[in-house]
Amino acid sequence: MIADDRLTNLLIVVAVGWLVFLLAPILTPFVAAFLIAYIGDPLVDSFEKLKLSRALSVVLFFILLTIVLSAVVILVAPLVRTQASALFERLPGYVQWVESQILPLVMKWTGFEVEGGNLGLGPFLAEYGSSAATWIGEALARVTRSGAALVGLFVNLLLLPVLTFYLLRDWDRMIAAIGELLPTRSKKKVLAVAAEADKALGGFLRGQVLVMLALATLYSVGLWAVGIDYALAIGVVSGIVSFVPYLGLIVGLLLAGLAAVAQVQSLAALIGVVIVFVVAQLIEAMFLTPRLVGDRIGLHPVLVIFAVMAGGQLFGFFGVLLALPAAAVGSVVARFAYQHYFFPRLYDTETAPDV
Repeated sequence: MIADDRLTNLLIVVAVGWLVFLLAPILTPFVAAFLIAYIGDPLVDSFEKLKLSRALSVVLFFILLTIVLSAVVILVAPLVRTQASALFERLPGYVQWVESQILPLVMKWTGFEVEGGNLGLGPFLAEYGSSAATWIGEALARVTRSGAALVGLFVNLLLLPVLTFYLLRDWDRMIAAIGELLPTRSKKKVLAVAAEADKALGGFLRGQVLVMLALATLYSVGLWAVGIDYALAIGVVSGIVSFVPYLGLIVGLLLAGLAAVAQVQSLAALIGVVIVFVVAQLIEAMFLTPRLVGDRIGLHPVLVIFAVMAGGQLFGFFGVLLALPAAAVGSVVARFAYQHYFFPRLYDTETAPDV
């Protein structure tokens, strides 16, 4: 009987997974709204403790969220955009310097020869770099002129705040209703798994955001101290992408290393950049992640990268953002299944049934 129940549960999980796969193209705003509602529910609950209604608390949350996002856009985005634009404007000169100074040394050390003595990337970028922006703009314009793409983007942007509002307003009632639907025999275990997943997910999200902010600050201040132009742009970009293991380090080293070599044209500047990123990674590995994130996911970095790529394949950009939270919940469920169903005697969770 127990074996039949487990087979039924497995079939239900497979069916739900297949349905999610089929509906993946339209699930992006729903998944994003669910995550925002999950993050915002504790704050809305705090507002309710001030004798405010649930609906008014949700409206207040949206007002605060709008203020924060507007402040970030107004204060940070223009500066980052200006520095990034200046960085790309100077890219042809960087490439020319690398070709004239670094390439001859590489050719001398390796014996590799290039016809003409250089690759010609600098002149090519100088001549066609301005046209590339126009080409990209025209390509994006053609894409956005597609009726389906434009309508889909507009609908998602319109649905996101609406879905988030209703999810936040009815969050507590939905959770209570789901709890009432649980079978009495398995209700205790399901609630235990949900509580553990909630603890892991909440801690991971808060900790990961703090780690990203800390790394962006460390990178920006360190590169500024070394004397690298565009330190803020490089630091912010490297901090944002650091949610993927080692991606922030790789992106930051490439951007800052290129800027250091071409701008200062000295080995000392390049060494300084390397020191900044090495020190930041050591601080992140020994202090930031253990203190702020801890072992809340417990996944190998390879599995984390796979989760990010799979999320992007299924749900696009939002899938990349939601991959690690989903992995956090999935790791909790997987550990529970391993302990309670596959090796119950080993973990003393229940008496293993005879099959």
